[in-house]
Amino acid sequence: MLKLNDAIAQLDQANSTEALIVATRQLASLTNLAAAPKLIEVLSFNNPAAALVAVDGLIALGQEVVPSILSNLDAHNYGARAWAIRVLADLGDVRGITALIDALLNDVGPSVRRTAARGLGDLRLKTETGDGQEPLNRCIQALLQARKDGEWVVRYAITTGLERQIQSGQLSSALKSEAYGVLEELASDQEDTNVVRQRAKLALQRLTAP
Repeated sequence: MLKLNDAIAQLDQANSTEALIVATRQLASLTNLAAAPKLIEVLSFNNPAAALVAVDGLIALGQEVVPSILSNLDAHNYGARAWAIRVLADLGDVRGITALIDALLNDVGPSVRRTAARGLGDLRLKTETGDGQEPLNRCIQALLQARKDGEWVVRYAITTGLERQIQSGQLSSALKSEAYGVLEELASDQEDTNVVRQRAKLALQRLTAP
């Protein structure tokens, strides 16, 4: 197996799409946290195939990679930011909540906002001791606020996210009531996109089924 420095050198020397993909795959296969900065750099190369390999490599590094992701979020590169938010969403680490919330409520890219909604919907926190309740509240409030998003794909992601959070059993009765209220709103004529209405109705059916 290649050493880290050799794998990085091969990636730096890649002069074609295929070479970049191969080099990224070799670097990711090392499962070395020190490779994270270079894998994050690949996210900005405007090469979706290589970015997918880098994303898988970063996710394989686990939650220890979260600080590197957060410190390298690129505010000026939409593609890199979208991939990075995807990694944070998949890892589900509490340290990524602020970045996910900011992406959901403020990012200009619909796909970034949708991915952030998915991540917040999947997030699971230990709330038995009360330590996880505050970040969970922030997570749910962001999902509730985003129900007014102008893109239907984001609102669709909100319905699935709220359904999963209600199913998790983590929500307080007050938060659960608010979440149900938003699902009912999205299932009503207030929502002008049929696929979102239908998805919200499905969520309500599943949640209220005996």
